Amino acid sequence: MSALTRRWAALTRDSRDTLFLLLVLAWTLLPQAGRVPAWCTAFTLGALLWRARLAWLSRPLPKRWWLVIGLLAATSATLWSHHTLVGKQAGLTLLMALTALKTLELHARRDAVVVFFLGFFAVLANFLYSQSLAVAIAMVLSVLGLLTALALAHMPAGMPPLRRAAGLAVRHAAIGTPLVVLLFLFFPRLPPLWGMPTDAGGRTGLSDEMALGQVAELASDDAVAMRVRFTGPMPAQRELYFRGPVLRLYDGRQWRADDGGISPSPDGSPPAALPLALALDRPVSYEATIEPLRVSTLPLLEFTAQLQDLPGDLRLAFRNDLVWHTHRPVNDRWRLRATAYLDLRYLPQGPQPVSELDTRLPVGAHLRTRAWAQALRQRVSASPQAPQPWVDAVLQHIGTAGFSYTLAPGTTPGDAVDSFWLDRREGFCEHFSSAFVVVMRALGVPARIVTGYQGGTVNPLDGLLEVRQSDAHAWAEVWLPERGWTRIDPTAAVAPDRIQQSTRLRAPGGLVGGALAQISPNLLQQWRQTWSALDNRWNQWVLNYSRNRQFELLSSLGWESPDLMALARVSLWVLGGLGLLGALWAAWDARRGQREVDPWLRAQQQLQRTLARRGLALPAHCPPAQLAEAVLATWPEQGQPLARLLQALSTQRYGKHPADSITPGRWQRSALRASKGLTPVRRIRPLAGA
Repeated sequence: MSALTRRWAALTRDSRDTLFLLLVLAWTLLPQAGRVPAWCTAFTLGALLWRARLAWLSRPLPKRWWLVIGLLAATSATLWSHHTLVGKQAGLTLLMALTALKTLELHARRDAVVVFFLGFFAVLANFLYSQSLAVAIAMVLSVLGLLTALALAHMPAGMPPLRRAAGLAVRHAAIGTPLVVLLFLFFPRLPPLWGMPTDAGGRTGLSDEMALGQVAELASDDAVAMRVRFTGPMPAQRELYFRGPVLRLYDGRQWRADDGGISPSPDGSPPAALPLALALDRPVSYEATIEPLRVSTLPLLEFTAQLQDLPGDLRLAFRNDLVWHTHRPVNDRWRLRATAYLDLRYLPQGPQPVSELDTRLPVGAHLRTRAWAQALRQRVSASPQAPQPWVDAVLQHIGTAGFSYTLAPGTTPGDAVDSFWLDRREGFCEHFSSAFVVVMRALGVPARIVTGYQGGTVNPLDGLLEVRQSDAHAWAEVWLPERGWTRIDPTAAVAPDRIQQSTRLRAPGGLVGGALAQISPNLLQQWRQTWSALDNRWNQWVLNYSRNRQFELLSSLGWESPDLMALARVSLWVLGGLGLLGALWAAWDARRGQREVDPWLRAQQQLQRTLARRGLALPAHCPPAQLAEAVLATWPEQGQPLARLLQALSTQRYGKHPADSITPGRWQRSALRASKGLTPVRRIRPLAGA
């Protein structure tokens, strides 16, 4: 480490500034490493390391033909990977590769400015994929780093420390922050001119399709899927079923959702009356913030009958399978208020949402499981019109026949249902629900699969129920003539803790998470809860700050009926007011004659004022060498240390090889200490012509 420290101290200013800029660029481009082809990551890393080595060893830059080869290689590889040079993915790949390549010709201020602005483009590119709080914090650091490098490029004299340039960058960013905040609050949201891009490929445990036996190990994803705040008491854990896509169509391998009898609203709002005759009881009011999903079904608490505060561009349709369907996948973060009914019952006079699809099984599929179902028919007396004894018998079989709940069931090359039900007996919720529905249909009982989320964990810091992707679940529904579609969760028969408590099967926490868990079992959980609460605040107050929130803000400020014109007027007032304040500041600054002064010149001026109080007054434009001569002429013995400092200042400002170790602050402190020992003399008039 001491050798590295000595080497860093011996670097020239150009090498030091270049290494700092390369570090900032690497930090800015790092989040894109998993979103671009592997060759692009390797190319970018190689180019940055090559340029860093040249700066560390003070070697000359590569010849121009090397850059031409790199440009052609990056362009050809991008075309090969994406089959185009335009679009988001291809543009991101080229941005990373060419930004790194540009650093290899970084030898003039013009090149540095180009690299700075490429870095700012890279900052914006990160928000094309995620606007999470973690990404925002990381990009704030990138912006401050780029502003620091930009400040260094405009400090030509001496070797200013990074700390001083960083302070200048922070001050200028702080000056611009009020303008950014006011524009964020009042600038009209006019899509697509203003809009937050969606999280790329919003991860979710939900899908409109489900294939059994093709997943060897189900990864446990702890990303938040939705946050729920209940107006009153929260229902019991076993009642927290958030209903997603209902899967009815089955081809022997894959379950899929159908149109579900969509009943669209003419104006895009929820229907005034539900198309089904239902008896609803035990209402629960709640507010949900739903993260981006891949599906077009809102995963709402069973059974949600009323929705409020919907996004203005959202068009909904209520389906006969009791789900709310949107006109497009949920690609944005949506916040809404709703009322659910934990108890419901189909009324006999209403339409019966049952068809032959709910009893259909593919010809020739699951022959062993069908034979098991026929044996059950012989043992247990029941009928499709009164199937409850069959339901109870199947659930008892699951609980007593050695089934186990696991996230690593392994793949099944043959018939997945037969293998699970009769041989392996290991699986996760999809296996249990799928096999249960197959058995029910084999008995002639209408049955279907429902996917969604079950349970969740309350964050004690903000009281919100956090439903995560690891809470994704699949259960079954059977048609009981006396009650209608009834939820049956076969997973509860083998893993009741999965339903009744907030425990979940978790993936390993990794090296860091495992180490923290060994040190303090609760520490990692506390950190996770704190971060989740902060992330929720970020989502609510920044990412979910919509046009309606702007109108609410204007209403609180006194507008009776705010609209887009009101927002436009407020924006113009804000810009005009800030412009006026800037003009007054500039006029006041010009009147006082305050300008940004070179730190070396400012240090010399402070010394000259001190010498003037001791009797030596010289013009402000006096160079350091002439000032040293005047000091020696006035104090031949006492002025020797100060004269040497002035000669060093002259070398620092005008010499070919400035002393990199001298800083303005340290020189000023040394000069003021040396001037304290000078004996005051009668004031000497400035030299004629000096």
